[in-house]
Amino acid sequence: MTEWHKSSYSGGSNDCLEAREGSHGADVRDTQNREAGHLRFDRVEWAALVQSVGR
Repeated sequence: MTEWHKSSYSGGSNDCLEAREGSHGADVRDTQNREAGHLRFDRVEWAALVQSVGR
């Protein structure tokens, strides 16, 4: 599993999400509310999200 990271497009702000990718897919959490936990997306879901956002 990779380390948590933010998009380079987020600038210096903490108003964004953090993600970490692994063989299962990806986990996503709120940068301002990390202690609330994270959402897990399987590989198919994560690939579909990344593809749709990249359009």
